[in-house]
Amino acid sequence: MDSELLKSSLSSRIDPVLKHYGKNKLASVLVVIYGDDPIIVMTEKPKHLKLHAGEISFPGGKFEPTDSDLLDTALRETREEIGLRISKNQVIGQLEPVMTLNSSFMILPFVSIVDKITSLSANSEVERIFHIPLNPFLKTMNNDPNPAHNRIQEMYTFEYQNKTIWGASARILKQIVNRLNS
Repeated sequence: MDSELLKSSLSSRIDPVLKHYGKNKLASVLVVIYGDDPIIVMTEKPKHLKLHAGEISFPGGKFEPTDSDLLDTALRETREEIGLRISKNQVIGQLEPVMTLNSSFMILPFVSIVDKITSLSANSEVERIFHIPLNPFLKTMNNDPNPAHNRIQEMYTFEYQNKTIWGASARILKQIVNRLNS
């Protein structure tokens, strides 16, 4: 899979404001894909966090009143969490919002595809940064076997280095799979 196919499949209109999110808190993430042989960047949260401890996720976080919109949130959080500066013009699209299972966040995912990235450095909200080869990773998709996880909507899992990616992150990845297969 080359970057042109990725860009054409994942490009979309960007509307960084969610108008209908109920009582959920707002958050956004940035799906960063880079390189000729596409690599996707994900993070592992530290086990001591109150929310999402030990989970594998995309860089991102909660909307703050100082953010002008959810795209600003995703770019700010990516810069803070992993030290990666992505500009608004490097964001090519967004995916459908997803809801977290336990913490009541409505997350708007944005997508950036770049040729290369600088070295990354994790802040205190990140235990580890993963650089995952996209094609083999997406082929690990399975239906989530945990019945408790299926309360919100269809649930999936992905595997990388004996780690299971599930929940909102897996539903974001499933949207990427769907777009690449359409």
